[in-house]
Amino acid sequence: MSMSEFAESTPDAAQEDTALVGTAPADPAQAQGSTAADRHARGYAQFIEASPSSYHAAAQLAQILEAHGFTEQLETEAWEARGARYVRRGGALIAWVSPRGAGSGELAPFRILGAHTDSPTLKLKPAGTSRHGGYTQVDMEVYGGPLLNSWLNRDLGLAGRITDMEGREYLVRTPACMVIPQLAPHLISGNRDSLSLDRQQHLHPIFTGARGEAEADSSLGTDSDLFETLARYAKPGPAGREAPGAEWIGWHDIYAYDVEPPRRNGMYLSAGRQDNLSSVYAGLRALLDGVVADAELPYFPVFAAFDHEEVGSETTSGASGPFLETVLARIAESFGVRGDSWYRLLARSACMSADAGHALNPNYAEFYDPDSAPRAGAGPLIKMNAQQRYASDAESVTLALRAASDAGAAYQFFISRNSIPCGTTIGPLTATRLGITTVDVGVPLLSMHSARELSHVEDLYQLRRLIRGFLFGQGAATLPDADLADLTDTGGGAGPSAESERNE
Repeated sequence: MSMSEFAESTPDAAQEDTALVGTAPADPAQAQGSTAADRHARGYAQFIEASPSSYHAAAQLAQILEAHGFTEQLETEAWEARGARYVRRGGALIAWVSPRGAGSGELAPFRILGAHTDSPTLKLKPAGTSRHGGYTQVDMEVYGGPLLNSWLNRDLGLAGRITDMEGREYLVRTPACMVIPQLAPHLISGNRDSLSLDRQQHLHPIFTGARGEAEADSSLGTDSDLFETLARYAKPGPAGREAPGAEWIGWHDIYAYDVEPPRRNGMYLSAGRQDNLSSVYAGLRALLDGVVADAELPYFPVFAAFDHEEVGSETTSGASGPFLETVLARIAESFGVRGDSWYRLLARSACMSADAGHALNPNYAEFYDPDSAPRAGAGPLIKMNAQQRYASDAESVTLALRAASDAGAAYQFFISRNSIPCGTTIGPLTATRLGITTVDVGVPLLSMHSARELSHVEDLYQLRRLIRGFLFGQGAATLPDADLADLTDTGGGAGPSAESERNE
């Protein structure tokens, strides 16, 4: 996707930007207005479409941040924390902006927005393909806890990263190249209304080959080899290096994705990977709202998008790993904060863990707390659980309420039904590892963990406002919604120079 596609509409262009990615403007169902929530939803839909894997999401974040003046900090190089910077590790990214006067006197406390870039899906096995019944089938294993039946009968592509034998990485995204066909009802004896799926036998996609739209009328045919397909659709690597041929692929982290683009459905947005790109995008936009406005920074804002949350987070780029702690420690060290000062800094800091939650499904109302069931369109959730599956407590919830007040953001509370187990997030993991006050929030979704989830556009935008209040305090009330820079601009966009300190 070209960088310019991320640019938000200007008032003059608002009438032209009425359709989401992959939809026809002539469709009356897509002809939405130009409210702040609508504009946020359009940009969000484009971000989802450009992020079929966690690695693509991290790459898009880096590209957008650089267009707004952020500079990449390599972990292998001497650390420089001043200005607006980011660091990537696989499918994870952490960005920060140093406050005015950082390094002279006591360092401002960290305000961390934590989210995750991965979603439940299927992951490619080492062999790639196998032959059964005359078909080539793509060998996949289940990643996380997807709603398995939602992946049936869909046009699926493959996306992620490959490496060459020298360790260089290349992003890959194929068009539709496989499908998991369901058994016809005529062949089912007994109860046809029930569905039982064996993960090994029934979630084995048929490989259909891959042809882009430009080749639809050509005589090229389909790719017969999966790894040839991956090599063919790999993007150029570092410094424009051509992607390797199939024989030079070192290894791969490749996942299935539904190729149907995001689509507006009234006041709802239908798309895959909203758990948890909804929080990633809201956190990014909230951070940039302050950066573009050159806002005063009462705190030290940090944006952390982790990978592997859906499989437990216990990886080098997950929330249970050392990534965030290492970045924060190196930031503090670069400003001369160490020893007892480091621990005092953590004691004054706070984290908002943003991860999607459940909206009331009226067809299954008995699975929700009858007195506090979350409603789509009523604002983001402040989540709590007596077993501490969410990290929220009296202290951290108060911070969230103050953030909502400072930014004028809507919110509602979420608690699980006593008889239904509660999920968890990166919140308790971050709180346990760093010992910092943490609150759990997120937008309510319908069909969570489905290949296609449903969010309310107002909730998506209100989450951005809530995060803005958390990162920027009382100043959030006067912050406008910043337009994204035209990402074709190689001059760095509208943001500040990473070499200069903020607000000086």
